[in-house]
Amino acid sequence: MADSVIVEISTKPLASKYEGSIKNLVFCTLCACIGALNFGFTIGYSSPAIPTMIKRGVLKPEASGWFGSLMTVGALLGGPFGGYCIEKIGRKKTILLSALPFLVGYGVITSAQEPHHLFIGRFLTGIGSGAVTVCVPMYIAEISTKSKRGVMGSCVQLMIVIGICIAYMLPGVSFEWREMANVGIFLGAVTIIGAFAIPETPRWLLARSKKLEAAQALAAVRDSHADVQDELHDIEEGLDMQEELSWGEFFKRPELKRPLILSIVVMMFQQTSGINAVMFYSTSILETAIQDKAYEGTVIIGFVQVVATLAACLLMDRAGRKKLLVIAGSVMAFTHFLFGLYYRYLFNSTSYKVLSTWFPIVCLTIFIIGFSLGWGPIPMLIMSEIFPSRGKGTAGAIAIFCNWLTAFLVTKEFLTMQAVLGNDGVFYLFSLSCLLSVWFVAKYLPETKGKSLEDIELYFLGRSTLKV
Repeated sequence: MADSVIVEISTKPLASKYEGSIKNLVFCTLCACIGALNFGFTIGYSSPAIPTMIKRGVLKPEASGWFGSLMTVGALLGGPFGGYCIEKIGRKKTILLSALPFLVGYGVITSAQEPHHLFIGRFLTGIGSGAVTVCVPMYIAEISTKSKRGVMGSCVQLMIVIGICIAYMLPGVSFEWREMANVGIFLGAVTIIGAFAIPETPRWLLARSKKLEAAQALAAVRDSHADVQDELHDIEEGLDMQEELSWGEFFKRPELKRPLILSIVVMMFQQTSGINAVMFYSTSILETAIQDKAYEGTVIIGFVQVVATLAACLLMDRAGRKKLLVIAGSVMAFTHFLFGLYYRYLFNSTSYKVLSTWFPIVCLTIFIIGFSLGWGPIPMLIMSEIFPSRGKGTAGAIAIFCNWLTAFLVTKEFLTMQAVLGNDGVFYLFSLSCLLSVWFVAKYLPETKGKSLEDIELYFLGRSTLKV
């Protein structure tokens, strides 16, 4: 009898629903993504702001590294904080709450008179950044239809790179660090306005037995002709109404441990892909190659990243997550290898001046395109898809913590690796990491394209089949 029930669940497809216009879904996604825009702006803020801070005497050159790294330290706390909040107070209220550290942090920065004021402000914006990386992808995944979840989820990374690009462009219109911090305050305020304009996710409301509010929330993000009641029934049928999962349960139960390990490993591979190293070298590469046009080159690289991420959004629900990760990882591995050859043979070469000038720029551009197509947007999308509804907060907090911890360690130990392995050896190591990521994704990661969140949850329970 029990076996027949399992077979019935595993073979029953979720009904195909009329989705209609997606304008409401797009509106809610964009409102939620304002937080991601501020996160991207925060990533990009330090690079153009630090030189003017030093110029105005508010920051000493030897303390500039601390200012840059404190965002990562804040994010290590912000990720678990965001994971806790999305379960306790909901996805919408967490997006609202995540705006406060940005508002206060940039407020402290813009009024700073001493270095420790800058450090406090930067740390607070890091807390907001960590919270955003948990709550925004989760919110978008839970309101999206299965056919549009990839493109909507990729909008998070798109808004992040747009935010970075905005930060890089502001010095071109004579913005210094205080004016730039005011832009961060403005984005924090817009995040709050956007959060008030969107509903809570139906899944979170149903998990708390608020069926009427869930129906109203689902109607708010769907076309007026969409079959809300049937979709609501499918969501409710797939929910586990037990109490929220503890941290320990994720390491004891196979159906929880496997998606958690998958997400953690993918998140760690994102940071060991060498993106930070390449961006670290990008300024020196551009200054060497095009000298007084290095600023314009940095902005152009930012635009390339935006265009490539936009292409990833359009391809996500067509090509699938696995294929894009494999292609992107292969491209990144190849360009890292070429970077290694460049620093080994061409960096100080006078015999091939034209080649040694433009070769790294071409590699840099190809690497940015590869990262933006796959390993930029997809890890957060995967995280938002593969965890069970009642454990998204806890699991998301663990995955994001591992992501930020890896970023911190890679950044902190980068100079040590450089001293031990040399410039070329560091890039060969990153190339190997990218190849390992391709192997891992091809062997272990299931394809989630076109699958409902309920189907994905059933797969990890062993009751459904996804392509691996």
